[in-house]
Amino acid sequence: MSSLPTLNSVVTCMSDYDPESLRVEIASKVVDEFVRPASLALETETVSIYDSLGRVLASDIISPINVPSADNSAMDGYAFSGASIIKDGVTSLTMIGKGFAGNAFDGKVSHGQCVRIMTGAVMPAGCDTTIPQELVKVDGDQIQFQSSVIKAGDNRRLKGEDLSIGQAALSAGKIIRPSDLGLIASLGMGSVTVKRRLKVGFFSTGDELRSIGQPLDDGCVYDSNRYTLFGMLSRLNVELHDFGVVKDDPDAMRATFSQAAATCDAVITSGGVSVGEADYTKQIMRELGDVSFWKIAMRPGRPMAFGSIQGDQHRAVLFGLPGNPVAVMVTFYQFVRNALLAMSGATQVAPPMMQAKTVEAIRKRPGRTEFQRGILSTDATGNRTVRITGAQGSGVLRSMSEADCFIVLAHDQENIQAGDTVGVVLFEGLV
Repeated sequence: MSSLPTLNSVVTCMSDYDPESLRVEIASKVVDEFVRPASLALETETVSIYDSLGRVLASDIISPINVPSADNSAMDGYAFSGASIIKDGVTSLTMIGKGFAGNAFDGKVSHGQCVRIMTGAVMPAGCDTTIPQELVKVDGDQIQFQSSVIKAGDNRRLKGEDLSIGQAALSAGKIIRPSDLGLIASLGMGSVTVKRRLKVGFFSTGDELRSIGQPLDDGCVYDSNRYTLFGMLSRLNVELHDFGVVKDDPDAMRATFSQAAATCDAVITSGGVSVGEADYTKQIMRELGDVSFWKIAMRPGRPMAFGSIQGDQHRAVLFGLPGNPVAVMVTFYQFVRNALLAMSGATQVAPPMMQAKTVEAIRKRPGRTEFQRGILSTDATGNRTVRITGAQGSGVLRSMSEADCFIVLAHDQENIQAGDTVGVVLFEGLV
């Protein structure tokens, strides 16, 4: 993206920026500042409401109508004027007709009269109150109820109560959810203007990696990172470009990086960014881009590359993630996910953190942020509790499959005792 700044321009004013020992919150700040201008460059397109789920709204949706279009009943029951309620004792009314949703009673209801009405039906002229049917005794065309159970105006939905003409129904930057589809449809709109999907390329590096279906030679492993990246990126509703496994060959590396940068808004790699790596990944990143190699004070996921790389007349944001499977997922959710959503034009990007009590002690060394894999539960008193999934090594991918949340232990935090309160971020909607 042509609007990307240089890394130096972003970090110059940060006195606490040290790529050799970078706190998580500072790394996040650098990423946020670097990608923010890119969100302005995306084109827009108009899509069917059916194709808008998960897309980022490009402009405010303004209601062209009142919702509801008229005062209507919020209950099945009897509509009448609240002035007919007897102050004390029992109120008696005479039923003069019926009103249904889509087939309203078209007469006028006078004092002491009522109309049998269904939920959603337009309130008849002269009515401002609905008494639920279960509170009423019926005898022919007469109804009775205790006056104390109802007051004037109860169980009535007002015209425009949900939305009024000219009111913003949804704001630009919102990621469209299922409830939003219903809201848009309630306005009579069949199409929506959204930001185009972000184009994201991803690949793995390393001679030791084998793709599914290939024989597994001694010392080799199957490439799992591309599949977890595929899953995590798919949740973000971006346009995916899978460049496969790239061998430790400078020409192959250069060609893949150049192609990815020329065709994508962001490029994500796994492997090759640790100190002492014997491959060409870091060399080619430096050659083609404005890239910094970080040692982040976090566990797992310490090594990471970040910046941009140049393709044919196009610059792409680069995220060079570690090679260990769990470290890939942790760094993706801590840094990459939020950045990609911001680049997509979304206004709400960070997942919420909740609090829970640990059911066991957790070892923690101060001086780094730790992301433990946990299982969230509710105890007999209704309080949230959390426990770790066992071995927390950065290569133990099974621990991520068993978990349903991250236990986030802060930079300066020390050992956690059973019963202590910790921060928890749920996987739901993420993993």
